[in-house]
Amino acid sequence: MADTVAQSTMNQRAGMSLRTRRILTHAGIFALLLLAWEIGSRTGLLDPLFYPRPTDILASFWRVYVTQGNIWFHLYASLGLVLAGFVAGSIMGIGLGALVGFNPLVRRFIKPYVIVLEATPRIAVAPLLIAALGFGAQSKIAIIMLVCFFAPFINTLSGVVNVNEEKLELFKSLGASKMQTLRKLVLPEAVPVIMAGERLALTAALSGVLVAEFIQRDQGIGSLILTYTRNLNMASAFACIFTLTIIGFLIFRFMEWLDHRIAFWNHEDGLNRNAQKRQARWSKKLATA
Repeated sequence: MADTVAQSTMNQRAGMSLRTRRILTHAGIFALLLLAWEIGSRTGLLDPLFYPRPTDILASFWRVYVTQGNIWFHLYASLGLVLAGFVAGSIMGIGLGALVGFNPLVRRFIKPYVIVLEATPRIAVAPLLIAALGFGAQSKIAIIMLVCFFAPFINTLSGVVNVNEEKLELFKSLGASKMQTLRKLVLPEAVPVIMAGERLALTAALSGVLVAEFIQRDQGIGSLILTYTRNLNMASAFACIFTLTIIGFLIFRFMEWLDHRIAFWNHEDGLNRNAQKRQARWSKKLATA
């Protein structure tokens, strides 16, 4: 047992060392790209009006976040809409996906319409939603919900339909009801696939909020980008765009972390972590016995 713990510790250290090297490599590549951009903008290879210097963009970061501080209100408005639309779209997608996947009759009638809805460009549907719901948060949340709906729906549907047949037959032979089978077997089996859909949905929610704010232009980070570009303040516009890039990256990493915590059995590090916790609990019980 001690050898197993030592080997696990060595593997963790090796993994950390590999991650550190990768981070440093990517940081070096990013620094070289910024240097090439700066040189190109200063020498005239890039038009400084449309491709401002990275140093000017860095100064704009300081201005919009500290000196003026005008980005905070728009950022708060956008992220609130992203969260609301993501939650609503996920609930609808997972719920309808489980219903359609678990009921062949419903699947036969509902699935084609959902696919047609997904094939329709969101930007074409957005004005219709605004006309129906009016300007304001309701139509924006509806647009984001529409963007976030399909990935949880199709992943939940796939996870429910592809459940292990032998386990399903076992539940039927034990007399489990459909609701018990759904809660105890189908949804737990589908959790890793559902979490993959949730990662895509939350990342796509940022695109959805930008579509909504580009159309309505009242508040939010999208409307702020339009304002800066209209005034040819491209450095501040790039600062807003890079803000969205950083937020999107953090969201994706957070969803990966959440996936490792919820569906830990689907990842080697999660299995090792869970085994170490069980081992620690057993060791504590043996020590107190």
